[in-house]
Amino acid sequence: MKNQISIIGCGWLGLPLAKSLISKGYKIKGSTTSQNKIEDLKKASIDSYLIQLSENGISGNPSEFLVESETIIINIPPGLRKNPSKNHVAEITHLVKAIEAAQIKNVLYVSSTSVFKDEEDFPIIDSDTLPNATSNSSKQLIEVEQTLQNNSNFNTTILRFGGLFDEERHPAEYLSGKKNVANPNAPINLIHKDDCIEIIAKILKNNHWNMVFNAAHPDHPKKSEYYTAYCKHHSLQLPEFDSESKSKGKIIDSTNLVQLLNYTFKQAL
Repeated sequence: MKNQISIIGCGWLGLPLAKSLISKGYKIKGSTTSQNKIEDLKKASIDSYLIQLSENGISGNPSEFLVESETIIINIPPGLRKNPSKNHVAEITHLVKAIEAAQIKNVLYVSSTSVFKDEEDFPIIDSDTLPNATSNSSKQLIEVEQTLQNNSNFNTTILRFGGLFDEERHPAEYLSGKKNVANPNAPINLIHKDDCIEIIAKILKNNHWNMVFNAAHPDHPKKSEYYTAYCKHHSLQLPEFDSESKSKGKIIDSTNLVQLLNYTFKQAL
């Protein structure tokens, strides 16, 4: 079914994404790992499934979740902060087998700009820049991207988002009141959740498959200036920055995305 999409991971981004796609005429199958959230998905007219990936396999009913969908959107965080020893690549490998069995045509993988190293000269990262980060989490994300891209059984588009935020959830709230915050001079790379949803919708509508997109708002103010101003404006305790150490960072350049998708960012930082 051309208009049926399976979204694995209907959480903070995935649920509003599913609702938006339904409003555009798509039929959505959505997964969650929490029984409590099944009702929320059903209320939003999402055909809902309890699916849990693990290193040993998939619990739930992946074949039912994927059957008759032309496209799957993989939107699940690796979860390596909470569980650094986890093998996220193995989890995705099990999912790939299920995708192959269901003869899914297109895979949209929501990745992260953390696959690129932060450096002292703040390199400009464009669509041709090869991932080079070396943390455990980044290396696993890079391997997942490559696993999907190298599979000839389906089309894969990789969509790497910068730091996500919306009105209810902003990284400034985490930094508020913190001491010795690193990299004060680094440029920020943020993107509003609404822009993420619109970008995904554009990729689906225009069939931009077998591509790689980096997505962050085109403005890149200094970290210290941006978060200080944000905290002042929202009456939050100001963070204190480590100005002794050299700042490391990068600039995510979304020009390629803007041109190919004919996209204009909707939400300011």
